[in-house]
Amino acid sequence: MSNLLLWRNAGEVAGTTQIGQTRVGGIDLNKLRMRSVAEAVLALSPSPAGFTASELAQKVRAMNGPAEPEYGPRRAAYDIKKLRAKGMVGKIGKSRRYEAVPAGLRALTAVLVLRDKVIRPLLAASNQPEPAAKPAHPTPIDQHYESLRAGMRDLFKELGIAA
Repeated sequence: MSNLLLWRNAGEVAGTTQIGQTRVGGIDLNKLRMRSVAEAVLALSPSPAGFTASELAQKVRAMNGPAEPEYGPRRAAYDIKKLRAKGMVGKIGKSRRYEAVPAGLRALTAVLVLRDKVIRPLLAASNQPEPAAKPAHPTPIDQHYESLRAGMRDLFKELGIAA
């Protein structure tokens, strides 16, 4: 079974894995640092020559500003090692350059989009009353969103998260 299929708890790649003789921890995209790393990997992925740990660290700092002032190449190298162990990033030859693997790009993109564009708005909408006015001509996306919203509202009530 692929490491990409071991997703658990909305963005955590389960368990430790090994790369060479080194054991590395899982990837928890609920943590700001790993979300920032994932976003930076996505931003650097179009680069034809790949990226280095220094470039990744620079991108993370540029994207987060003062939130990650101490994020340097050493931490970036560790995060790259975790992504490599999960099959999301690969090393280019014998160089110190890396590239995102297509399946890894899809997985990272899917988790980030679901978290930020689907789950977060659904959680925010779960505490709001039904919208007073519905669209006159709902699109299929509107219908899917409304069924998701209703399903999430029911789930939250069942879990005791929302009233």
